[in-house]
Amino acid sequence: MTLSFFDQFMSPVFLGIPLMGLALTLPWLLFPAPTTRWLNNRALTLQNWFMARFAYELFMPVNLPGHKWAVLLTSLMVFLISLNMLGLLPYTFTPTTQLSLNMGLAFPLWLATVIIGMRNQPTEALGHLLPEGTPTPLIPVLIIIETISLFIRPLALGVRLTANLTAGHLLIQLIATAVTVLLPIMPTVALLTATVLFLLTLLEVAVAMIQAYVFVLLLSLYLQENV
Repeated sequence: MTLSFFDQFMSPVFLGIPLMGLALTLPWLLFPAPTTRWLNNRALTLQNWFMARFAYELFMPVNLPGHKWAVLLTSLMVFLISLNMLGLLPYTFTPTTQLSLNMGLAFPLWLATVIIGMRNQPTEALGHLLPEGTPTPLIPVLIIIETISLFIRPLALGVRLTANLTAGHLLIQLIATAVTVLLPIMPTVALLTATVLFLLTLLEVAVAMIQAYVFVLLLSLYLQENV
């Protein structure tokens, strides 16, 4: 059976049963659970410090009513980082390379921010569609452009996360294939290519964390506009 480079992005199926739900559930088992002891262990202390620091940095510019989203967005950040990082391990599946999953996360959260803005401050929410001081002949055109840009936001969120992770996985697989092919023919070139592969893997680890952070950061900026 001939395999293509894109087969790694196919949703896993076992005996006709989709395993996407299992791939989304298992990462939560890796996190240390809270204990009833007076002092936490190092892993739990580090996790709590990271989440508290992230929530502080993310919601510092957001108004007080928007702080209700702190638990949701912090949990989403940790969840996306876990999926992205685990997907870099060999023989694993990365759910966040699926556009359907990313759109399923991006669209409801973006829509919730828009609904909150229309409910709490409809005048200011609609005022974002028309910049102040716009010449009268340009008003209809700018309203259409701003409306299109508003509805493109969830699509951009989902496509950005999908495209960055998919491109990184493809590059790793291509270079790893090149190392395997070149090793018996040109060992020196294969060694240099393996060095590039190692550096690319480190870069993908950074990309996995940065893309999760950017996804949640943009959602917080959308929330800030509507709160």
